[in-house]
Amino acid sequence: MSAALLRNLASASLIALIALCVAWELWLAPLRPGGSWLVLKVLPLLLPLFGILHGRVYTYRWSTLLIWLYFTEGTVRAWSDRSNSATLAVLEIALSLLFFATAAWYTRKIPRG
Repeated sequence: MSAALLRNLASASLIALIALCVAWELWLAPLRPGGSWLVLKVLPLLLPLFGILHGRVYTYRWSTLLIWLYFTEGTVRAWSDRSNSATLAVLEIALSLLFFATAAWYTRKIPRG
């Protein structure tokens, strides 16, 4: 797989995860009707967005550690929540794993400077 494809997949999965988290907590399955403050969980995902979109290897490296928080949340909520929220949690797990795999692979493809 080429570095450009890995970079595009990582960017797309991060943006999709941000969109999923916002939609989940505001419209799809909020903890409270009308949305909840849990939507603020998306803020840490915005920190690496600029670096990921610009292909900065250092950002790819540290964001692979950050993404495990979202994997963990998805796992807990897939196990404990019911119906629509559990389905969204499984999607969060999948996007987190896709981001981790493509970001880690991208850092291996780029020559060390």
